[in-house]
Amino acid sequence: MNPADVTAVILTRDEERNLPRALTSLPHGMRVLVLDALSDDGTAAFARASGARVIERAWTDFVDARRYAIAQVETPWLLQIDADEALDDRLRDAIVAADGTADGYVVSRTTYFRGKPMRMWRGERILRLVRTGHARIVAEPTAGGDAPLHERMVCEGDTAQLAGTLLHYSYESRGDYRERFATYTDIEAKALRPSLGRLAGSVAMIAPRFANNALRRGGVLDGPRGWYIAWTSAYYPAVVAWKALRR
Repeated sequence: MNPADVTAVILTRDEERNLPRALTSLPHGMRVLVLDALSDDGTAAFARASGARVIERAWTDFVDARRYAIAQVETPWLLQIDADEALDDRLRDAIVAADGTADGYVVSRTTYFRGKPMRMWRGERILRLVRTGHARIVAEPTAGGDAPLHERMVCEGDTAQLAGTLLHYSYESRGDYRERFATYTDIEAKALRPSLGRLAGSVAMIAPRFANNALRRGGVLDGPRGWYIAWTSAYYPAVVAWKALRR
């Protein structure tokens, strides 16, 4: 695949620190489109200096922003990548080597917490490289409901798997994780119908979810970090249901 036929689409807001890593991980010659939500730092200026096409637009929500961004792509292919992500060498080479016979390509993503790759967040398979016009954006809120959150691309056509790993440097500190946890649960709660039954069901599932995260998905092997992520992920839906009742 000719990198010039691909546009990397990146949403940004105050990502001056992360954006260089994402951009330098891309194949040489790939075009870049940055949709910037009116950053207060030097994100937009850096992106332009790096040769990216930058569109500045007030923030709405994750789903709307993704849909707007991919609608601006003018190349035959688009690659969705976040500012806090980077392609490893194998994935970068795999994109260039892709023969383009599929309409979309799935990648394997590993998410980091406090600088360490987490077993619980390893090997997540997500569609990221797709033929332009063959993808749609859908939301998949963790606790149900209609929140425009945890969005993903869905391919209208055949898909194939690419070698390599998409590295997701999402949470630099526990404070960063807690802040996002609070923000995301707030967003989901606003779009969820209040229900005592949903809250009770979510609370009842905390223990089974924790056991699944810690044991089957390997959280226990990551030590205190793994236990922490396994536990907070287990009670996330209950927090959303509780906030929905309180609003």
